Amino acid sequence: MAETDYIPVDVIADFMMDVFQGLEVAEDDAQICTDVLITSDLRGIESHGVARLKYYYDRIQAGVQFITTDIQVVKETETTAVLDGRHGMGHVIAYRAMRVAMGKAKHHGLGAVAVRNSTHFGIAGYYPLMAAKEGMMGFVVTNARPAVAPTFSTEPMLGTNPIAFAAPSDMGYPFCFDAATPISQRGKIEVLARAEKPVPEGWVIDKHGNPMTDPDEILEALGSATAALLPLGGAGEELAGHKGYGLGAMVEILSASLGAGVFMKDLLGFAPDGSRRPYMLGHFFLAIDIEHFIPLRVSQFITGQIMRALQDAGKAPGQERIYVAGEKEFEREQIVQEQGVPINPNLRRELQTMRDELNIPGYDPYF
Repeated sequence: MAETDYIPVDVIADFMMDVFQGLEVAEDDAQICTDVLITSDLRGIESHGVARLKYYYDRIQAGVQFITTDIQVVKETETTAVLDGRHGMGHVIAYRAMRVAMGKAKHHGLGAVAVRNSTHFGIAGYYPLMAAKEGMMGFVVTNARPAVAPTFSTEPMLGTNPIAFAAPSDMGYPFCFDAATPISQRGKIEVLARAEKPVPEGWVIDKHGNPMTDPDEILEALGSATAALLPLGGAGEELAGHKGYGLGAMVEILSASLGAGVFMKDLLGFAPDGSRRPYMLGHFFLAIDIEHFIPLRVSQFITGQIMRALQDAGKAPGQERIYVAGEKEFEREQIVQEQGVPINPNLRRELQTMRDELNIPGYDPYF
């Protein structure tokens, strides 16, 4: 396989902006989508950055994700809201929902927003980081199409259902936890497939409970519901797989039951007659304005003290460093800004396809 190239961040961002606008997404909305994706690449989450662009491109072309984001307010109170995304751009729906939650928190201390009929919104961590940048804590969850088997099952029932939380600190970067509730998720398997690398044993099982490691076979089997991702902790209860399963179910409830949305197998993206339809995802956003509890600087100091204490814990043999959530991503951002976004040959071909089909000029030196 040819060597990976590193393309400047601004070039990748400009290209994604050109693709979204080439698909006739409104400029302001295209900017939000681009910022979410490039933030993922900057933080080293390759599965949800430019590598995800073709996914949105294909869904828009297929007519199951709409370029116009027309959000309906279903219900609203001083501290809560229910929004209907009407199958628009998930990044835009999520960005605006988090803004609503933050605005309510600013006035009342807490703001919570449930969303239904949305689409894939990129990395979950982007949205609580919005809150952290404005002196708030943020919490976000979303459901997704079924891919994860419950403990003692081989049938995909739950989505990868990530949980993301961020809090400002005095460390120069916020604490930011952002993780799916299975061991891994489809996007990482797609990255391994493009890199032509095997999937670690223990991530995925077939319908008989046997491990699968070929990424192409896994992606095909996930599409036909004949394979399933395992929850955090793995198969069974011995290594606490039931805890990952429980967290995934908790996310499903928060994402569907507060917004009267759909869940689990109704998120497969197919109508009863077998035709494709929007995924109809649900999200839940919570913003906490720290100043309604204690002074922001006090909370930042305490959060920083917790982070520093964890970093200073006794090291395991052979280990030189202990990280806290958000630290690696903060450091990775500096590297990617200098080095560029990694683009392997298979991903490059996807970018070339979009470039050529939309007649986007000016990227020949890069792809």
